[in-house]
Amino acid sequence: MAELDISTKNCIVEQEGSVLIVTLNRPEAKNAFSPEMLLGMYKAWRLLEEDDSLMCAILTANGDTFCAGMDLKAGADGEHRSTEEFMELMGTVPNIHWQALLRDNRPNKPLILAVEGYALAGGTEILQGTDIRIGAENSIFGVTEVARGLYPMSGSTVRLRRQIPYCLAAEILLCGEHITAQQALDFGLINKVVPAGKTLAVAKEYAAKICANGPLAVRAVTRSLREHQECMSEEDAMLASDELANPVFASADAREGMKAFKEKRKANFTGE
Repeated sequence: MAELDISTKNCIVEQEGSVLIVTLNRPEAKNAFSPEMLLGMYKAWRLLEEDDSLMCAILTANGDTFCAGMDLKAGADGEHRSTEEFMELMGTVPNIHWQALLRDNRPNKPLILAVEGYALAGGTEILQGTDIRIGAENSIFGVTEVARGLYPMSGSTVRLRRQIPYCLAAEILLCGEHITAQQALDFGLINKVVPAGKTLAVAKEYAAKICANGPLAVRAVTRSLREHQECMSEEDAMLASDELANPVFASADAREGMKAFKEKRKANFTGE
């Protein structure tokens, strides 16, 4: 696994085959967001979108806390300072922080989340920008902003009610309490609960399954998941879906996939 030069002190970006692995790396501060972390995440998601050799990404973290969200201590005392590069980028990309946190401009490739320990506030908000989510048995979730007199600005009031039943989203958002990994699984917030220390390994298993599929098909399906929201009529969504599907069916990969099925062998996809 090779570390890429877009890594920062608080965000390690590595490539393993066709998989980008993004690791939050500020364990001494419970992986609370920092400019260096946001900068690395932003660059990672843009690379994932632009590099055709990459099929998907895994988001994980070092330490015993996945992410505690915004650094409230730094925000309160005003001593936190952005890196020079982050500040310069904000001049041309004003929503760079929202892109880093997967609120805006998400890459049209699958994002897999591997959570160990606490994922609170922004830690659960970024979860909602991912597609497949694995939680350790010891993981704890919660959108806890209201308990601090704050508002969850990374999109939870919009996304959470679309991803799980309304009454459960309301409970999470309005009570601001912690929920266990089993509750998160029961609510439909995560896909699977695994033993502590195993989430990254399981995330890689999911990534391997994705990477075995046709790249054009995977990207088109991901675009549909991103773009064809509940606010669209079913008819409009179907027409938009067809626009994504037609180039896939006309591709060399589609022909190879059907030929491989007929010949009872593994398909050799090229992304063409």
